[in-house]
Amino acid sequence: MADFKGNKSYLPSKPCAVCGRTMTWRKAWAKNWESVRYCSTACRQHKSTTPPNRCA
Repeated sequence: MADFKGNKSYLPSKPCAVCGRTMTWRKAWAKNWESVRYCSTACRQHKSTTPPNRCA
């Protein structure tokens, strides 16, 4: 991330496919950022539930 200046607002982000929370880019996801869909293991396990609901 050439644009990273110590402020997370410069990092790319996208919503979680289950809960809708915004996920900010992490170095651990650098090689597969395009395929990251879930913010956590809990969301990955509940991927067959209803569409994103931010109230949860």
